[in-house]
Amino acid sequence: MRLNPVQLDSLVAVVEAGSFETAAARLHVTPSAVSQRIRALEASAGQVLVRRGTPCRATPHGERLVQLGRQIRLLHDEARQALGTIGSVELPVVVNADSLGTWFRDVLAEAADWTGTAIVLHVEDEGYSQELLRRGEVLAAVTSDPATVQGCAAEPLGVMRYLVVAAPEFAGRWRGGDGEPDWAAMPMLIFNDKDRLQHGPLRAHGVTSPPPVVHHVPSTSDFYAAIRLGLGWGMVPEPQARADLASGDLVRLSADVADVPLHWQRWRLDSPRLAALTEAVRRAARRHLR
Repeated sequence: MRLNPVQLDSLVAVVEAGSFETAAARLHVTPSAVSQRIRALEASAGQVLVRRGTPCRATPHGERLVQLGRQIRLLHDEARQALGTIGSVELPVVVNADSLGTWFRDVLAEAADWTGTAIVLHVEDEGYSQELLRRGEVLAAVTSDPATVQGCAAEPLGVMRYLVVAAPEFAGRWRGGDGEPDWAAMPMLIFNDKDRLQHGPLRAHGVTSPPPVVHHVPSTSDFYAAIRLGLGWGMVPEPQARADLASGDLVRLSADVADVPLHWQRWRLDSPRLAALTEAVRRAARRHLR
């Protein structure tokens, strides 16, 4: 099967835009032309590649070709930039919120010195970020899953350690007569419904269900601020809490920890920009992760 680059680019445009009409506008052609290209690509592949709907989505076979189309686009963009015909190259990456709020900032600091490179960040839980790789939406991911996505290379980065912390006043208010926290009753914070970190300490202390009050704070910085303000307890990355624990602005409720191994997955692609991003990620992980 010989794949037509123009048809692949149209497939990527439809999936990104969510409709044939919007994709056509981006490609400066008619919706009929886009539809013809997709039908020709599906005929060549012998598979349905796009689920027509609102929005349009790639089928599993289509996702593999979307990934290929984006890989070709990256290589073309790098070549065109070298020839001076475009201004920047996009690097879409998915990172979990806690990494973005801590060690991954070193990567962004390095990227600030890269001319003609646009970092496009997607924020997703580290246990779910691989799905964006599979769909071809990103070219690299910080993930907790060591299983390698087809077409990608994976390597361990280190461990992000989480500590059980609270504001001192909050901790004092919710300690029982034995000096131990009232795990079953004291208010708890979670990031979102995917966040299961706090359930580990609960189980370790014999609590099988969440407390009556569970606050949802879906922002790393606001989650941390809410704990410092005494809204509830939660598990936060060790690098983030280190200074406040030393100053006494936070206290550890217990010695419980959660160690989350992180991995870097990237397309197997001979791209100078992707290689530079990977090296920056490795350096940042060595400085901050266990």
